[in-house]
Amino acid sequence: MKLIKKNILNTIFIILLLVVIFVPDAKAVFLKGLMEIGFYSPNIEESKVEAVNLRGIKFSNSKGEVIDLGDLKGKVVFLNFWATWCPPCRAEFPSINKLYTQFKNDPNVVFIFVDADGDLTKANKFMLNKKFELPVYKVESNVPEQIFTGSLPTTLIFDKQGRISFKHEGIANYSDEKFGEFLNKLIVAN
Repeated sequence: MKLIKKNILNTIFIILLLVVIFVPDAKAVFLKGLMEIGFYSPNIEESKVEAVNLRGIKFSNSKGEVIDLGDLKGKVVFLNFWATWCPPCRAEFPSINKLYTQFKNDPNVVFIFVDADGDLTKANKFMLNKKFELPVYKVESNVPEQIFTGSLPTTLIFDKQGRISFKHEGIANYSDEKFGEFLNKLIVAN
């Protein structure tokens, strides 16, 4: 009887492991759970301020509206590169949506969520199905490797002077109170 119980538990464990590995939503739920218990906090203390020429880096939304990062000086910019198929991206979106909801009415902050696949129809459908309000864009120009190397998710925060104040490749919990305070400091800084 012990042998049967042991094999059943091993079989269940292997099945759960395979589900987490091969089902993006299952992996996202697992990663989201890890975020909620304190893993994946963005490290804002070690952020460096790095100058970048943002002029000509353009993104467009499904309405055809184009944003040039160079035109956003004077605003804090939250830029996130993601994809619908990316489990870490899916896992961090609830925290990003919470942050977006907190700052979306602040005229000093701009949020840009760039679908790395450039499929705005699929990306907007994903946002609608998940009940996220996040503004989705696609790349319309070359993006320097200093900003995006292809790792998903990648999040950057530009200060009002257009300098990189925060860059993180990988999953992070952006609903953390410290991160909100970090954004508020950038907003009030000149």
